[in-house]
Amino acid sequence: MSTLPLLLAAALLFDPAQSEIIDLTHTFDEKTLYWPTSPSGFEHKMLSKGKTPGGWFYSAAAFCAPEHGGTHLDAPIHFAEGGDSTATLPLDKLVAPAIVIDVSAKADVDADYCLTVADIEAWEKAHGKIPPGTIVLLRTGWSKRYPDRKRYFGDDTPGDASKLHFPSYGLEAAKFLVEQRNVAAIGVDTASIDHGPSKDFVVHQLTAAANVPAFENLANLEKLPEEGAIVVALPMKIADGTGGPLHAIALLPKQ
Repeated sequence: MSTLPLLLAAALLFDPAQSEIIDLTHTFDEKTLYWPTSPSGFEHKMLSKGKTPGGWFYSAAAFCAPEHGGTHLDAPIHFAEGGDSTATLPLDKLVAPAIVIDVSAKADVDADYCLTVADIEAWEKAHGKIPPGTIVLLRTGWSKRYPDRKRYFGDDTPGDASKLHFPSYGLEAAKFLVEQRNVAAIGVDTASIDHGPSKDFVVHQLTAAANVPAFENLANLEKLPEEGAIVVALPMKIADGTGGPLHAIALLPKQ
């Protein structure tokens, strides 16, 4: 079943005075975290700042950044030849009702914890079956470590991604969400939808092959309820983009 009617209804009913907007995005600056092997990071250069000859103030800047870093989108083409890019992804994969599965207590015990099918089934026992077209967000509690590279990645060896430790999705759980629940997208508050020790990025391969996008390095998931939010996660619309920076938000009815 398409989620479009629900999204249209939500848009028509959205009243800023009766709604809360949660920012799910880490600020982009010189501290923004990129994968350890990334050859560059976020760069921001002022081009002009000050009074003009005409007497008014004017400022403008240029920025440069890899597609994958900070709070960002992984488009399917990132791991699947022929998959959608940032410019061709259907919008109902980026704007949709969201649920949050909380594994933060388990991640505190095991930094390499992977979401399981049992975790999903426990969530559904409490809340009901996950509807098709849902955005699933995994809360591990890792965003409180951002942007401390060593605590967030589990290692801070320059140029080395072989010793990382952080939690994320397990393959069978991701397969269940994609194939059995037909989710619109998945997201996580860690650096990857594959956990830190992964060497083959099987969750990326699986989701990309199904044309399911992913949101990584999300913030403030602890402020969201386990159900009832609508997520808006729109990337820069880059032609042939394999990913891109996000300013992701969640809309909640005020209590």
